[in-house]
Amino acid sequence: MSHTLGADQAHKPLGARQAQKLRTRQALLDAGLRLLEHQSLSSLGLRELTREIGVAPAGFYRHFRDMSDLGVALVEESFGSLREMVRAIRGERAKSEEVIDGTVEMIARYVREQRPHFRFIARERYGGVRQVREAIAGELGLFAEELASDLGAQPESAGWSPQDVRMLADLYVDHMVMIATAFLDASPEHPESEREIANIARRQMRLIRLGRLHWLDG
Repeated sequence: MSHTLGADQAHKPLGARQAQKLRTRQALLDAGLRLLEHQSLSSLGLRELTREIGVAPAGFYRHFRDMSDLGVALVEESFGSLREMVRAIRGERAKSEEVIDGTVEMIARYVREQRPHFRFIARERYGGVRQVREAIAGELGLFAEELASDLGAQPESAGWSPQDVRMLADLYVDHMVMIATAFLDASPEHPESEREIANIARRQMRLIRLGRLHWLDG
């Protein structure tokens, strides 16, 4: 009887410890995102990070192998919400002009709602931590692959080579990142600047679409 009670008592703390471990891991991610608002991952120190949430530096290694491992986890977290945005854009079945307008509006909303995550992506895409650069490139590559599948199925892509369709998809993805970065740099106190960015972004996307329609003319 005492053996069974001991087993029950041992089981409960295990669940509590696991929950605490998950909370600490998320706290490290949240603290990292806060501290990376004004610096790059390569300049973020382990002691600075752990001091932010009041844990010993050794405690960090129960959750991440090193700072680059934390950075890759932040990439996965950041792209979680971005993935939802891209799926919504891919799901559009309206006229091309409406798709362009909806895409620009969705990017602006994503940046407003997920500013810390996108700031991290924008800074680290060409940052000094190779594993994080590769993780971001991999996620963007997946987006381009999915978009290429959509574009290839559209009537406008009749006669296109798979390589050219993928080139177009990469162009769209790169342009979406550029638009989001422009929104990121816009001052929240000056909404007219965001409107100007949106207007330019729409015109640029229409220009890409016009080029697509005439790609095979030659």
